[in-house]
Amino acid sequence: MEGVSASGDPVFRGAARADASGRAPAADPPAVLEIACDESGSEGEKLVGGNTDVFTHASVSLDVDDAAGCMREIRRRAPSPALEYKANILLRDKHRSALVWLLGPSGPLRDRTHVHLIDKAFFAVGRLAGLLTGSAVRPAGAGPRPGRRSGEAEAVARALYREGPGVFGPGGWPVLLESFNDLVRARDPREAAEHAEAFSRVVETARVDGARGRAGEIVELLWEARSRAGSFRALLSAGPATAPALDPLIPAIVRTVAHWGAGGRPVSIVHDMQTTLTAERIAQLREMPFVGGLTGLRLVDSRSDPRVQVADVLAGAARKIASEELNGRGDAELTALLRPYVDASSTWGDERSWSLLGPVADPAARPRP
Repeated sequence: MEGVSASGDPVFRGAARADASGRAPAADPPAVLEIACDESGSEGEKLVGGNTDVFTHASVSLDVDDAAGCMREIRRRAPSPALEYKANILLRDKHRSALVWLLGPSGPLRDRTHVHLIDKAFFAVGRLAGLLTGSAVRPAGAGPRPGRRSGEAEAVARALYREGPGVFGPGGWPVLLESFNDLVRARDPREAAEHAEAFSRVVETARVDGARGRAGEIVELLWEARSRAGSFRALLSAGPATAPALDPLIPAIVRTVAHWGAGGRPVSIVHDMQTTLTAERIAQLREMPFVGGLTGLRLVDSRSDPRVQVADVLAGAARKIASEELNGRGDAELTALLRPYVDASSTWGDERSWSLLGPVADPAARPRP
């Protein structure tokens, strides 16, 4: 009989027939869905003070021929002599109509693609909130910890993200986040001590200025957390197979598999080459309790697989559109066109831009830190 895959495509599963004993055999297991993925905005664990403020992970459910046809049509509508076609070509003003076509309802991507967005600053704030509440000591990508502490960490993250710029000032807020980011990334005690000192100076200034209410409570939590920050990376990165503590790629893949594997369907991934995706980390991903489960993850050169090329172009376009919206420079038409592809569980803290980027199907859904 016919079923429907996570992408909306029909899937033949074969009707179960009774054997000679009259017992119906077990139904055939669902076919493995192979999806192609790529990211944009990756700077490893550098979340604050880098070249990009948004990380995107795009996945597509297209066969090779359809993906190749999609890339040919993109090149026809937005020509370029470049051997490797990238999103920045499609994002040029003169090629706007091609981008509108690609993302629009008449294009080839509707119901066949998925985009996970990560506001890097909010991702860092979420990790910092985990330090404050003692809840974020799980391997990166293992999902939220159930129970009270998980909810407490999320509440602290949202309050800190919302009130932090006002409490620490336009100069102190980015210094606080960047010093925490660099502290967790530190590779030796001397480097860690330098970043810990910068972190402490910003917090001490806010204490002296006398922040009140919830903001004041968070400042005190930050002050108390100074002595724990040095060991936070070790807690986040427990185990040799665990992904780097602040790298958003593994959590994005977790969400991607959960999306396409909804309903129990097994998922296999073809992904552009990434140094983060070592054999040990891929093995760890396969052991995580996904819905449906990850059956395999294969790394390829994006130029060799048109499906990954489509995911690459989509990820790059989505990152630019989302970043512009986050910074108050959004293009209303492009934001609206991106919206149907966005994962409701994206990591996003800014409520204004999320109200425009987040899926409309579930207005109550809020992205987690």
